[in-house]
Amino acid sequence: MRRYRELLYVLVSRNLKTRYRGSFLGVYWSLLNPLIMTVLYTAIFGTTFASYYGNSIPNYVLAAFTGLVVINFFSASTSQALSSVVTNGALLNKISLPVSIFPVSMVAANIFQFSVGALPLLAVITWIYSKNIVNVMALLFPFLALVLVCTGIGFLVSALYVFFRDLPYFYELVVFVLWISSPVFYPAAIVPSQVKRFLGLNPLSSIIESLRQIALSAALPDWGLIGNALLSGIIILSLGWFCFQMWRSQFMDLL
Repeated sequence: MRRYRELLYVLVSRNLKTRYRGSFLGVYWSLLNPLIMTVLYTAIFGTTFASYYGNSIPNYVLAAFTGLVVINFFSASTSQALSSVVTNGALLNKISLPVSIFPVSMVAANIFQFSVGALPLLAVITWIYSKNIVNVMALLFPFLALVLVCTGIGFLVSALYVFFRDLPYFYELVVFVLWISSPVFYPAAIVPSQVKRFLGLNPLSSIIESLRQIALSAALPDWGLIGNALLSGIIILSLGWFCFQMWRSQFMDLL
């Protein structure tokens, strides 16, 4: 476990240094996209959807920002994990390493970005709205669910990419479908009940709704929402890990 931890640290450091070498803002660039998109969504939809957030444009701004940081974290971490095994194929052919460390390192790099960027901002917003340390601490639970989902999907897509090199083009469509079916820029209340049952299959929906409930209301955390998010994360992580381990023995012939 100590060697695994040290290797993970090396890979995450390499990933972040390569990604932000010579960058002025460094990891804080990860905040720029959701902030710009929040401004854009507010300009287009703010007046229309503000009524679902207490007739408050600032409430809509914060709700849109919360949804965007979730979908951006998911898109970045899983897309980077997708190619991680194949990209490091030459290294795996020379040195015996735990293959699963590569998709995990991509998710871990994004966890670091989130922890120094969006998470402190969400914590401040939560404290302003709830004035309750319980709500601030409870932010970690939907974030943990998001990490579990991303790690499970990362295992799955990184394994599939070894066999199907056209996967990135298809996965872009998958991410778009998950984004549009998640209540990112629109409130979940406007979705028709007939459609909502299908959108409920989207694991990101419960995570976004849980984060919003914790951060933007004065009420105590809804443990039902948190439980659903964590359960989805555990199921997806288990499925992704099972598939990764089942196919791992065939990787070296194709790398």
